[in-house]
Amino acid sequence: MPVEFIGQISTQFASEIHPSSGPAIDPDFVRRFVGAHEDAGFDKVLVGHSASSADGLQVAAFAAAHSERLGYLVAHRPGFMAPTMAARAFATLDRFSGGRVAVHTVSGGSEADQARDGDHLDKEGRYRRTDEYLEVMERTWTAEEPFDHRGEFYDVADVHAVARPVQQPRIPIYFGGSSQAAYRVGGKHADVFALWGEPLAETAEQIAAVHEAARAAGRSTMPRISVSFRPILGTTEEQAWERAHDVLDRIVAADGGGGSFTGRTTHRRGHETTRTNAGSQRLLAAAERGELHDRALWTPTAAASGAAGNSTALVGTPETVAAALLDYVDIGATTFLLRGYDPLDDVADYGRRLLPLVREELARRERVPA
Repeated sequence: MPVEFIGQISTQFASEIHPSSGPAIDPDFVRRFVGAHEDAGFDKVLVGHSASSADGLQVAAFAAAHSERLGYLVAHRPGFMAPTMAARAFATLDRFSGGRVAVHTVSGGSEADQARDGDHLDKEGRYRRTDEYLEVMERTWTAEEPFDHRGEFYDVADVHAVARPVQQPRIPIYFGGSSQAAYRVGGKHADVFALWGEPLAETAEQIAAVHEAARAAGRSTMPRISVSFRPILGTTEEQAWERAHDVLDRIVAADGGGGSFTGRTTHRRGHETTRTNAGSQRLLAAAERGELHDRALWTPTAAASGAAGNSTALVGTPETVAAALLDYVDIGATTFLLRGYDPLDDVADYGRRLLPLVREELARRERVPA
């Protein structure tokens, strides 16, 4: 199976090194951002979610109407919409887009951001709810006959949806998280399990944990694995590292960077940034162990931003970074979520100089097996 490349779009121009500019929801920018990803050869783009961001389903619907091929991975928090309603909404968008939609399930990594929408469940409760939510949503997409469901969180009767997705047997489910609860629930339901970019050894350990959870859930087919990075490219190694340090200096100068582009929910106490979710804690722990790991993984960007979202970089020439991505393929990655610090320029650069190298090497491997 070829590697899948996913970018990320937002509704205004912003990153950790670029303060938000323009309206919070800028249709012209969304069209340009979508077009840049489609032109660059990305397979999908992630539409993020937070309690203060634009509605992801509507952003994806607008973007799909202004693109031909690009897929949309819509971040979705279970618990704020009935699973039957969510199933109909995603199926409707899948129909209108011609089968270009996937669900990125995020149970919630910040109690404060959850509370902004009135959700006060603890972490374990959120994952139990997600488990039940996905069960009902999947049945709504696939059940041939009306069904009832009575569980801890949902009680629905005579469910029979006319709106069915184009994709069969159902819309793909992606799942994010780095805790044991995430492995348990994602291992049970996910088609693709998404991890943030850690060193190879730690990533291999997480992949093993996800697959163990999938086997414990009785699955014979393992979830595919996505890993997220922030590539920083240069024509030479020296140029790449010069740019990397410039990016780091600008993140530090911005006190960790802005937030609207990631749905960031960092809490600040003085100058200390605290993150409670397991993924951020793991990235910060990797940064504590060292700045440079393996071939090209650089962690100071994660430390400087408080690991608010995927924030570890791969630094080097396109050839170096492509080889680093292939190292992750070799341990089981099938998907990469890549986003840059210069949003539009980096997307175009990845399309010209990075994605083709990875695809060409994978094609060569298929022709000449090891």
